[in-house]
Amino acid sequence: MILRQTASRAARLRALMKAGTVVLPGAFNAATALLAERAGFEALYISGAGIANGVAGVPDVGLLTMDEVAREAGYIADAVGLPCLCDADTGFGEPLNVYRTVQAFERAGVAGVHIEDQQSPKRCGHLSGKTLIAPDHMAEKVAAAAEARRDRDFLVVARTDARGVTGFDDAVARARAYLKAGADAIFPEALGSREEFAEFARQVKAPLLANMTEFGKSPYLSVAEFSELGYALVIFPMTAFRVAMRAVEQAYAALRDAGSQRGFLDRMQTRQELYDLVRYRDYETLDKRVGGYKISDL
Repeated sequence: MILRQTASRAARLRALMKAGTVVLPGAFNAATALLAERAGFEALYISGAGIANGVAGVPDVGLLTMDEVAREAGYIADAVGLPCLCDADTGFGEPLNVYRTVQAFERAGVAGVHIEDQQSPKRCGHLSGKTLIAPDHMAEKVAAAAEARRDRDFLVVARTDARGVTGFDDAVARARAYLKAGADAIFPEALGSREEFAEFARQVKAPLLANMTEFGKSPYLSVAEFSELGYALVIFPMTAFRVAMRAVEQAYAALRDAGSQRGFLDRMQTRQELYDLVRYRDYETLDKRVGGYKISDL
C-alpha cells in the first residue's frame, strides 16, 4: 500500500497513552520515520529542531514559518501509519495564529502538537537566556488550540520552560493553569534531576511528557524509569539526527582522504534496502495500473 489511512491516529495515540508509557523517537524526515516504523515503534515525534537543523540548516530559534514546518510534518505523517506528535514551537504567534496552526497541523495528518510558553524568538529548551510569556497569555493560546481542533482526540500538549527561568514551583503552577485552559498533557522542559521528574508528577496530575534529549540539562533516565514515575510520553527528539550527522561527517572525511567510498560500503544502506524502505515496487505496480490508460480506453 502507498496511501495510508490517517483517520483516528489521534485516538490511537490516546489509547497508547492509556495502555502505558509511549516511546516516541524523533524523525527529522520521512525516511527516518519509515525506519522507526520498521523498528517497531508505535508512535513518532517530529522535532522542530530536527526540521530547522536538518532541512533548513538553521538553529532552532523560530526561524521557520508555520507553513514550512507543517509541510515537512505532513511528509512524515503521510509516509508512515503511526501517530505523530509534532513540535509547534510557540504556536507561531498569538492565540488566533495558534488556532490556525492547529488546523494546519491537523490537516497535515499529525495526531497532536505541543506549544510552549517562551517569548519569540524562542530558544532551545536546554539553553540559557530564555524568556517566558505571562501564564495567562499562554493559557489563551492553549484554549485557542483546544478549540481549533476538529478531531476532539487531537492531542494538545502544553510545554512550560519555566523550570530554567522562574523555577520549579512556577513550572508546576503554570502546568496547572494550562490544564485548566484545556491542555490534554503537560511537557515540563529541562527538569534537572530524577527527583524533579518525580516531584513534578506528584504535583501535576495529568498525562506528562518527558524530553530525553542528549547533552542537555536533564539526566539520562530510561523509559522504564519514566514509566515508574508515571510519565505517559517519552520523546527522543534528536537521537537519530545526531547519530546520522556523525556518521555522515565521518563518511565525508573518509571520502575526502581516500578519494573513494569503497572503504566504507559496509556501513551503508544498500540500494535494495533503500528501495524496500520507500516501497519502490509498490510505486512501480501503481504506475502500471494507473499509467497505462489511453484516451481510447476511457
